[in-house]
Amino acid sequence: MKKRWKSIIALGLATAMCLSLAGCGSSGKDTASTGADSAGADSAAEDTAGGEDTSAPDSGAAESADSGDKVITFWNVGTEGADKETYEMAIRQFEENSASGYTIENIPTQNDKYKEKLVIAMSSGECPDMYTSWSGGPMNEYIDSGYAQPLDDLYEKYNLKDRFMEGAIEQASYNGKIYAIPVKNISIAGIYYNKDLFEQYDVSVPTTVSELESACDTFLANGIIPFTLANGPKWTGSMYFQCLAARKGGLEPFQKAAAGEGSFEDECFVYAGEKIQEWVNKGYFPEGFNSMSEDDGQATQFFYTEEAAMYLIGSWKTAAFKTDSDEAGNNFYDKVGWFSFPAVDGSDADPSILCGTMGDQFISFNCTDEKLDAAFEFATYLSSDETIEYMVGASLIPPVKGVEDLITDPISKSMIEASNKASAVQLWYDQYLSPAVANAHLDGNQEVFGLTMTPEDANKKMQQAMEEDLAE
Repeated sequence: MKKRWKSIIALGLATAMCLSLAGCGSSGKDTASTGADSAGADSAAEDTAGGEDTSAPDSGAAESADSGDKVITFWNVGTEGADKETYEMAIRQFEENSASGYTIENIPTQNDKYKEKLVIAMSSGECPDMYTSWSGGPMNEYIDSGYAQPLDDLYEKYNLKDRFMEGAIEQASYNGKIYAIPVKNISIAGIYYNKDLFEQYDVSVPTTVSELESACDTFLANGIIPFTLANGPKWTGSMYFQCLAARKGGLEPFQKAAAGEGSFEDECFVYAGEKIQEWVNKGYFPEGFNSMSEDDGQATQFFYTEEAAMYLIGSWKTAAFKTDSDEAGNNFYDKVGWFSFPAVDGSDADPSILCGTMGDQFISFNCTDEKLDAAFEFATYLSSDETIEYMVGASLIPPVKGVEDLITDPISKSMIEASNKASAVQLWYDQYLSPAVANAHLDGNQEVFGLTMTPEDANKKMQQAMEEDLAE
């Protein structure tokens, strides 16, 4: 078991240094679009997401949490597109049907700003009534610090436990109790690709890394960037490292290293870093990728303009691609395909293993008694039949049982098939690990991408951070 951290303030300081605690983001419309005007998000969401006051917690949240009124304050990252509509749909259902008398104060914030805002609020004791996070280590620390309530009795009261996939419930649990509700989307890493470009240059969907490299070389020879990537936030580049390490060595090396029984200097981690640098040297990524912003849609733009053939990113992007394509009135979405990260040639690691999470967000609750019951009741509407049908129609894959029967979208079908076949799902490194170790990984990996640090040195720094973390 990995070590738990001593205080929420320590978590806040670590997270403030590394705002990329999770490899996922809003599944709504990207700032860079396929041609539609992208300035149409409502002004309240834009004001919140704009970061004017992320250096301090929202004072309204504290008042709502403590004043005993009939307002439930809800923080989340649903600023645009399907994410925004999903939460607003559930709010409408709750306020129309609930007998509790409560209303929901919805406060969305853009992904990376949200992480800082949330942890600062908790550090100063002003956590909202309910909030989304990304499971794993940070969620567990919020629980240890008293900012989340056990929900087993409410799961029973509202017959919710049988609604969700077992893997989603597991990632919402800690020390044998359920502390969160998984919502929105199965989020797994995989490679989106432009089917037209693959056909134009006679490239087949690769099943091995050597085949993937052959495809990349073909695209390079024809003036096409193989992979789009915006690695400014660091977690985007971490996906490459995780996928390569898992395909080379399976999950055991990571699990042992994270438990202090192995080392992050294992050969599978060296392989991942060396392969990344090989690809950088070959020119597989766009110029300036290491300082580009994912949240601002800079990676997406290369994909939309068909300057790049592939995009390794989380499955939440499906909804963004569909929304942007529909709003632009073009057929770009019809050009998009998806495949799981290919196997490493000669490795006996299980190629069905996925990296990601069985729920794009997890809602925890910082309230009690009547308000907790009402807040939980509201959250149940995020898995109502109406909301699930909307999410599936928006190309999301909510982590509920039987969702595969509702899915007709070919990309989503590919993802649910991969999820059902997976022998295991590796939680994102920067969620699984403590902030100090996650920070060492993200920083070192970005330098590996930037060719300013060797894979061996980056892995050594990560291992040192792990040993220091375990020693405290």
